[in-house]
Amino acid sequence: MKKLLITTFLIAIAIISYSQEQTTFILVRHAEKALDGTNNPPLSEAGLQRANELAALLTSQEIDALYSTPFIRTEATLTPIGRAKGMEVQTYDPYAGESWLKKVLNKHSGGTIAISGHSNTIPKLANALLGKEEFQQFDDNDYSNLIIIVTNEVGKGKLVRLKF
Repeated sequence: MKKLLITTFLIAIAIISYSQEQTTFILVRHAEKALDGTNNPPLSEAGLQRANELAALLTSQEIDALYSTPFIRTEATLTPIGRAKGMEVQTYDPYAGESWLKKVLNKHSGGTIAISGHSNTIPKLANALLGKEEFQQFDDNDYSNLIIIVTNEVGKGKLVRLKF
């Protein structure tokens, strides 16, 4: 039921986006990481499962681009979607801000972009897209946020916040 509700909502967002030439940003923090003592750990088993659940939710949606920071865990969060769609995950600077979002918006205008980042970077990107301080850094143990922002201009987005 949860999957059907989210899928139905994403389809509605896609229709609205298409009819108004809006761009849809799907922002997600990386899934659970393994505690291997390194600065660049892979996903844990729970993280791999969450990444596959995200892919199950999003592979039926039209997605124009996948972006992650250059870390194993962020790329692995989007890899199942890329594999299902025959797309590569592109990297971006984790501290990229409004200027990067404007470039992405122009490049994929009217499309849908999925972005994977971190507990401190995804809230900043969401706030930039919204034009207000809606989000604070996510708790270190919170991997369930799925932020959808529809906009045609950075700073003027409309928000839908889900948990998965």
